Amino acid sequence: MPPIPPRVPLGFWPTPLEPLPRLSKLLGGPQLWIKRDDQTGLACGGNKTRKLEYLLADALAQGCDSVVTAGAAQSNHCRQTAAAAAKVGLDCYLLLGGSPPAQPQGNLLLDQLLGAQIQWTGSLRKGEQIQQRVTVL
Repeated sequence: MPPIPPRVPLGFWPTPLEPLPRLSKLLGGPQLWIKRDDQTGLACGGNKTRKLEYLLADALAQGCDSVVTAGAAQSNHCRQTAAAAAKVGLDCYLLLGGSPPAQPQGNLLLDQLLGAQIQWTGSLRKGEQIQQRVTVL
């Protein structure tokens, strides 16, 4: 069995399991439960925290000073990446599809509050085919 790669702790584990008795009753059968990953403790929670613990540990081990990722303006992945990067002291660059809104709200506002640098990619959803060179100092 291969060794487990290093990780940097970002969340509160394990997140709780809660029964869903009303939904179970409505469906007439199976006992349903929900995993409460909204309670990971990292920027409103989410299931991306587990993955980011390993990705950011790898980035730190390689001596990186920044992380770059892409998504939509309200991306949960981008919000969690911005929070994780801020927590471990890495700069975060987000390539977001579309154009900047007049007033940032939701995840986009949180991205900004968490210190992420945002590049808008216009109609290119996640920056596909961008022909410019990005230099990070």
